[in-house]
Amino acid sequence: MKLLFDENLSRKLAARLSELYPGSAHVAEFDLLQRPDREIWDFARREGFVIVTTDSDFYELAAATGPPPKVVWLRRWSHPTRDAEFVLRRDAVRMTEFAVDTTLSILLLDR
Repeated sequence: MKLLFDENLSRKLAARLSELYPGSAHVAEFDLLQRPDREIWDFARREGFVIVTTDSDFYELAAATGPPPKVVWLRRWSHPTRDAEFVLRRDAVRMTEFAVDTTLSILLLDR
């Protein structure tokens, strides 16, 4: 599973988590900073990414349209990058199960 980190998360996460989530990237790598959510959504769907965000807009889009792409929402997030890395490592098995479950479109994670 490859993750696409939204602009509200650190660009460092893709590299820090590359052994768990190979092929992951940040929206900045694809010139998607400050682009409309729908454009990021369409890119993630086309390229096979799971969107990781702290933005409720992607949660709402996933709830309205369903997958793909899938969305991992770090809900109520105002923590440092190391905490996001910790949560994404801690919940790696859960995220893998989420990625293959065709009935799910949103995974909520909290610190």
